[in-house]
Amino acid sequence: MLKAVMTAPGEIEFRDVEVPVPGENEVLIKIRRIGICGSDIHVYHGKHPFTGYPVTQGHEVSGDVVGVGAGATRVRAGQKVTIEPQVFCGKCHPCRHGKYNLCEELKVMGFQTEGMAAEYFCVDESKVTVLPEELSYDEGAMIEPLAVAVHAVRRFGDMEGKNVAVLGAGPIGILVAQAAKGMGAARVMVTDILPTRLEKARECGVDDVYDTTETGFGDALVRSFGPDKADVIYDCAGNDTTMGQAIQHARKGSTIILTAVFARLAKVDLAVLNDHELDLNTTMMYRHEDFVKAIELVRQKKVDLRPLMSGHFPFRQYSETYRHIDGNRETSMKILIDMDG
Repeated sequence: MLKAVMTAPGEIEFRDVEVPVPGENEVLIKIRRIGICGSDIHVYHGKHPFTGYPVTQGHEVSGDVVGVGAGATRVRAGQKVTIEPQVFCGKCHPCRHGKYNLCEELKVMGFQTEGMAAEYFCVDESKVTVLPEELSYDEGAMIEPLAVAVHAVRRFGDMEGKNVAVLGAGPIGILVAQAAKGMGAARVMVTDILPTRLEKARECGVDDVYDTTETGFGDALVRSFGPDKADVIYDCAGNDTTMGQAIQHARKGSTIILTAVFARLAKVDLAVLNDHELDLNTTMMYRHEDFVKAIELVRQKKVDLRPLMSGHFPFRQYSETYRHIDGNRETSMKILIDMDG
């Protein structure tokens, strides 16, 4: 089988290796789709602080079970699945209390351990989530980023009837907006500075979108929600400007949830955060229940993943995929690697 290995930043080679054989509690999966995310792009450019080389990427995937180890009982050959890419110790305090997404020794497939950019991949069946047959392989490969959004929404708590603002109309920002609405939010607004991304947010059913080069964030909050503004603000852009906007304009006593990853040390006005008694919360990846909820939202058509799919590239064109994304940053949302192509 073919496996893609990034030997250095910007360098991908294909290696012909043996198809793995599933162990006692493992399953063998024929990979069908691989999604490319922002963290993958950081690795491609040598800017991911926790990934070395060589590395096999791939953590947003869908595929079919084609082999089952003797001790694996939850899944069976022929099922369509996705994979939860966290590798955790199961022994530290977070793991023992059900928060394995915060494991003290957390590794992620495709970054600190072997990823799924191969024609076949063996994994413990505990990492496998079965997909409904009606979900396409494309949708299946996007359940992982949607689970990120679901977990972020759950970090706020009960979303029923709430007003939600999202800073950043990238894939995660739009997925957070859709997940919030699908989980009961009354109204959702999204801001960005790129009209093409705001148009995608509209296409995905977001109630209000604003270009903050034309409408200030504070004015946008009042236009959408009135003087009471938003109950929760999600920063899905992750920079001093967006976090500054959130802190400056949030309703006193409300909540801000940092969903994006800051690329550098933040410089924000903590005095205002303190004076307004704002809750600054954070979110980290997901757990199995978030995958289950993500699948449910797609199945119930409360989240539409299709507008975020910007194109397909065949497996052999892995490097070309990154070059395409680099040249089309404003219009590329989710590019998918087609393992059948």
